[in-house]
Amino acid sequence: MGYEDFLANAALGLETALLPANLLYCFIGVFVGMIIGVIPGVGPLAAMSILFPITFYVSPTAALIMLAGIYYGSSYGGSITSILLNVPGTPTSAVTCLDGNPMARKGRAGVALITTTIASFVGGSVGIALMMMFSPLIVALAQMFSSAEYFSLMVLGLLAATIISDGSQVKALAMVAMGLLFGTVGLDLNTGIPRYTFGLIELSDGISLIALAMGIFGFSEMISSLRGVKTGEVRRVTLKSLIPARDDVRRWRMAMARGAAVGSFFGALPGVGPGVAAFLAYALEKRVSRNPERFGHGAVEGVASPEAANNAADQTAFIPTMTLGIPGSATMALVLGVLIMHGITPGPRLLTEHPDLFWGLVMSFWVGNLMLLLLNVPLVGVWVRLLQIPYKWLYPAVVMFICIGVYSVNNSAFDVILALLFGALGYGLRVLGFSPAPLLLGFVLGPLMEEHFVRAMVLGHGNVLIFLERPISAVVIGISAVLIIWGAYSTIRQFRRNARVLEQQQQQQPSI
Repeated sequence: MGYEDFLANAALGLETALLPANLLYCFIGVFVGMIIGVIPGVGPLAAMSILFPITFYVSPTAALIMLAGIYYGSSYGGSITSILLNVPGTPTSAVTCLDGNPMARKGRAGVALITTTIASFVGGSVGIALMMMFSPLIVALAQMFSSAEYFSLMVLGLLAATIISDGSQVKALAMVAMGLLFGTVGLDLNTGIPRYTFGLIELSDGISLIALAMGIFGFSEMISSLRGVKTGEVRRVTLKSLIPARDDVRRWRMAMARGAAVGSFFGALPGVGPGVAAFLAYALEKRVSRNPERFGHGAVEGVASPEAANNAADQTAFIPTMTLGIPGSATMALVLGVLIMHGITPGPRLLTEHPDLFWGLVMSFWVGNLMLLLLNVPLVGVWVRLLQIPYKWLYPAVVMFICIGVYSVNNSAFDVILALLFGALGYGLRVLGFSPAPLLLGFVLGPLMEEHFVRAMVLGHGNVLIFLERPISAVVIGISAVLIIWGAYSTIRQFRRNARVLEQQQQQQPSI
């Protein structure tokens, strides 16, 4: 796409996005999305489903702009509860809990919230710019990917999950394995045979992601509070305390850039999504950091990078849906449903047959992100004041919202029971020193890995070497192998270091 074409598309999109009706629906979408993100357990899918009937009565462009606003607006709001309560407002905000909440416990909730707001805007802007400039190239690259490449990428994602977790990488691998096991529950995609359903019809479609995420990260936090776990001292937040220090800005600049790059790439791949992008961005940031031990204890770059990746992926996730007709998630399936409902066939011809719709939607992302930036910055103090609410009042309300959110997705009380069980499991894992974050990633990627592995084996006629015969897959497998070697080396080095420290301590102890 030439420079003149780029300007022409941008002008057409901006003209469409700035129509009064489209501006109104954009504001409704981002505002509802932000509020939905703040309420733990509800999530964008439930909100989009509730407002889906409205799309029957408005233009397809306005309908898509509103649903898209809910989608990426919830990412802004989801980080708020991740920081203040250690409860992800949306599953994709789970990574923000790892360093965002420790910052709040140290009295730096304002800086953490400002960081997420700026990182979200930067990541979203980068994703939009790349979507406009390199959309044909990204689509061509995604079309080159077969099941072998997708499987290799997901293996890389699971290996990266072991880096996310603090402490033992063996425990992190155990959590990944547990997540993969939970992901196998339900009907087998190829044979239709129930697996690990124990005769329960409610498990035929598998374990609900919302139930697992809200249980592992939400209810377990509530159980911890009942045990008297302190969540940090609440300090009065002034306007000055919301201003990040120069060191914070220095640390987050490149973190945002790396996170936006990771999110833009992985968001464009169908089935990967912003959650995986956020995990990988966090893992990358921890790996390149000179002080990786800071992560998990309030590292500002541990907040900036995944938030930038999350919001960049939110924007580029529309590429496969709009141009290939391949929804990468349930929320994108709703977007696809709007197009089909209005008689529009998604695919490569969408850009030529309905350029005003496509580019109007793209430019509305920028308008919506600007609205969210203007809304979030003045309200940061309001979100921080939530910490001043006594937890004996706040936590019951959070539990209520989680239950409502979990129930509303499938209208199933069984999902609420599952969330409670996962909450107990999550608390037990915390007590034993296991990080639940790799479990969530394993659960999300498990079914996709199985599907792509089976497809790759069918295409390769049962030859496992197909993963090495395809160049892109071979490169990704090579990176995974390097990551395994590096992880083993780091583990052995840490073990030897701990052994030397223990030996020195024993030598310093006076003999009796």
